[in-house]
This record gives sequence, C-alpha cells and structure tokens, in this order.
Amino acid sequence: MLEPANTSDKLVRHFRQILVWPLHLMPIHKDAQTQKHWELLEQSTGHPWREVADEFTENAADFKERHYNEFVTFLPYVQRFLYGESRNSEQDGERIASPMRVYRREDVAAVRITPHIGAEPLTLSVAHIDLYFFYDIDVVLLNVEVHADDLPLQTAQNLLYSFGRAYPASWDSEGQGLHCPHRVEWIDANNEVMATSDYEQREKYLSFACRNRAASIASHWAFLLQPMVLDHADEPGLIRFRQIEFYRMPVMGYLAMENPRALSHGDFIRIGLVSGSGTDESLPFSERHVSDFEQRYCYDRYWSEGACPGSDTRYLCNGHALMVIGNARHALFTGKETGVLSQFRHQYFLLFMIAHMQRSALLMFSDLLVAALDRLDIQSAESVRRFKRAIRQNFETFLRFTHRYWFHELSDQVQVKALYRMCTTHLETEVLHEEVKKEIYDMSQYLDSDSLRRQANTVVRLTVVTTFGLIGTVVTGLFGMNLFGLGERPPHQQWLFLLLGFAGVTAVTFYTLSKSKRLSDFLDAVSDDRLPTKAKVGSLINVWRKRNDFE
Repeated sequence: MLEPANTSDKLVRHFRQILVWPLHLMPIHKDAQTQKHWELLEQSTGHPWREVADEFTENAADFKERHYNEFVTFLPYVQRFLYGESRNSEQDGERIASPMRVYRREDVAAVRITPHIGAEPLTLSVAHIDLYFFYDIDVVLLNVEVHADDLPLQTAQNLLYSFGRAYPASWDSEGQGLHCPHRVEWIDANNEVMATSDYEQREKYLSFACRNRAASIASHWAFLLQPMVLDHADEPGLIRFRQIEFYRMPVMGYLAMENPRALSHGDFIRIGLVSGSGTDESLPFSERHVSDFEQRYCYDRYWSEGACPGSDTRYLCNGHALMVIGNARHALFTGKETGVLSQFRHQYFLLFMIAHMQRSALLMFSDLLVAALDRLDIQSAESVRRFKRAIRQNFETFLRFTHRYWFHELSDQVQVKALYRMCTTHLETEVLHEEVKKEIYDMSQYLDSDSLRRQANTVVRLTVVTTFGLIGTVVTGLFGMNLFGLGERPPHQQWLFLLLGFAGVTAVTFYTLSKSKRLSDFLDAVSDDRLPTKAKVGSLINVWRKRNDFE
C-alpha cells in the first residue's frame, strides 16, 4: 500500500509513470480481412478521442530538436513504420502514411489515488492518454502517462506497483481489492470527478467471471476506454475488445532522485521487479532468487560513481517494466528536450511500445488459431470451409505482420539497442514468434496436403470412370452410330431415346464413381503381375461386397 508522503527521506524530485495496456480488438466486419477500427472513431461523435497529428508538418518551424533526436534514433525501416514515407514519395497524390494511428483524449487532467482507507489522497497530473492502432493488426494499446514532483521513494514504488491494475486479483478481509489502490478517480480541468474505481465491488467481478468465463475490468478503466467496451459486457459499444495478457499493465517509470546513490540493493530490486515498497534491510524475494539481479535486469553503462556528471543513471528492465533512475540535480538527466527525460518519454517509450505490440500481436495470432479449431466441426462441410478460410487469412496476416512489424533491431545506438534486446529477451518474443510461426505454417501445410490429397482422389476417380467408359465407347463404336436407326423415327421418339440414353449414361457414370475406390483397387490388382488370377478375380468381386466399417 502507499505510504504517507512524510515517511521517507529518499526523495523523488520528479516521478513519471507510463502504462502500456495491449488489448485485442474484435472484428467489425465479419468477412473483411483488414479491420480499420479507428475509422469508427473518426466517423462517430460524442466521444473525446481525436487523432494526433505527427510532427512532420509543412511548417518546418514546428519540428523541434527533440523530434529530430527521436527520428534519427531508429533504423530506416523502423522510421517508415513510426512516421510513414517521405512527402516526396506519393501514390495517387497522397503521402504514404504510417501504419500506426494515434488518438488522444484531453478531457482528463489528473488522477487522484487513495492508497488505502483513511489515507491522504495523492494527485498526479496526466500528461496524455492515447490509443495506438495498427493497420492490419487487431491490437490497440492504451497509453497513460502521469507525473508528480517531490514524492517519497516508497510512494513512488507503490504507485508503480498498484496503479496499473485492470481488476483486483482477490480481496482482503475488509473487502478491499488486493494489490490495488483503495480508490482511483479521474479528474477534469475543473477538478470535478469524471469516474471512480470499483475495486471493492467483489460481487461484480465474481458474477461477471461466472457468467462470461472472462474477467471484468475496473469502472475507471472502462470509462477511459469508451466508446470501446469489453466484448463480454452487456452494454453496447462502438468497438469491442478482449484482454490479451495479465491484468497488471506493462509499466515504465522515471525517477529523478535527490541522491540515487542512497538507494539500497533492495530498493533497486523492488523498483526493477515492481514489487512495491519495503525497508532498506529487506529484500522482496529470497536472496537466492535475486542473486543475479544486476546481470539479468540492470543496464549499467552509465552507473559508475564519480566518472562523469551523467554516470549515476541506471536502467532496469524485466520486460514487463522499464525503469530509469538518475540524479535530479543533473540537467543531462532531467532535460525535457534533449535529456534522459525526453528520451524516456519518446525513444524508450517507443521501443517499449513496439516490444509489447509485437508480443500482444503474436498472442492474438495464437488465440485466433485456437478459436478457429474450437469452431471446427469436421462433420459439416460449411464449417470445414470456414476453418480453411480462417487459417489461410491468419497465415496471410501473419506474413504481413512479419514483414511490416517484426524487427530484430530497432536502432544502431548502443543504449537503445541494448534496452530493446533486454525487453524482448525477457518477454521471450523471439521464442513466441517461432512458436506461432510453426503453428501457422504447420496448419497451412496440413491444409495444402489435404487439398492435394483431395485432388489426387478426384483424379483417381475420374481415371476409373474414363477407363470403364472407354469400354462402352469402343464397343458402341464397333457397331456404328446407327445401331437403332433412330434417324428414321419421329422427332418425339428421338427426344425420348435421347433422354433415356442421357439418364442411363448418367446413372452408370455415377454408379461407377460410387464404386471408383474399389474399382481403382481392382485396376491396381489387374496391373500387378505378381498377383494370381484368382486374387484378381477376388478383387473384382470385392467391388460389390458389403462395405465394412473401417473402409
């Protein structure tokens, strides 16, 4: 729980927390392969979301040094993903836009958090609240950035730990949600409460999970996402979504400390692994569990006492969280345009966002495969056709995802490269990509082999029909075309014989098709010189024997 603000002498001069919550968007057009959910936001009114224009405007004066530093951090193929193509590269008279769309709501000015019953509320300013959509990928990321000044270290640790909770994991004896604040309130510019959390409403979460086999989300997060609504919820919504991962949102933290060297080993572990507050002497986990903490979770390129003004900056990353700790007295660390604070809010945020977008997209692909298998009824031809169509669409979308969004490296800058690698390593996105790729490719190969098998069976059946039809063709040819003298009969009799002949030939053809498998076996037996005549005759007799259950 959050501690009172006067209980710690380790002061965080400036604190920032960024939440990145990935969600799976439900299709809006059943048969469309590419879903453009953001178009619904643009076409509708009555909601606060508005598209964010990028910094690459016609007026170069609006393009700041910070924008330039952010742009040149990334490799060219990542730049095309983040910012689109050059204005000189036009198709049909329009600039090639980025496949990423960002929408922002500006009506929420602050968030007021009450850590526990009877505690003093803490108010944090809201920097921005954004939604990140991606072309051809049914994933949206909710991005919430909050900040405050002069917080005790324990308060900052508990904010990082408890704020980004989509719903309570359980409840204490007093009915309060565990690991969650007692109350969270969104505040507008007039200091009016816009929405309040409901973590304490135990029955709401229990009944929702019982009815829908899915977890509900807290009311203040549901309010923030409107007009998007949880897919299992009863209320109508413009866009429906489902949760992809754990209820604890991925988090980034920036702590400009009065004296970062005053932090203990346990403090760094609690920040890096986001485990809440504790005493200097204690560890959040067993000593054996965190014995390799520095090697696994710390990036200490600039953590060297007394080497230079920026040498007391430490980066911590466990995949789920990315933390930056440094000295508040150094402009190099606190600079809003070119310092570490600017990098944290832009370059580091983008690498963190990309890593979690990739992971959530891969989990979405895996979930879609499972859903397609669950809907498959092998006894229904229509169900089989829908299954094949779904698998092939997923395969095509996965190929486009791999070529458009899958990056092994984002930057050649040593620090960004290292942090991205740490993030993806802990998230195991490389392993997940290979697993999903294998699942999709295996399923696609199965469908291809099944199609080839069906085609081969069709060819065999047609060959059998053609072979036995050849016998009738040759025989009738020996007697000539005027065997029955139909040309001398009246026209109505000629038509009658034509229809009878058509019906007879059709019946024989379909009867031959119905026996084509056994007739194929008979032809194989006839062509096998090693079989005796008795066996070949027996194969012919088998054509009309009663079919057993295993044939």
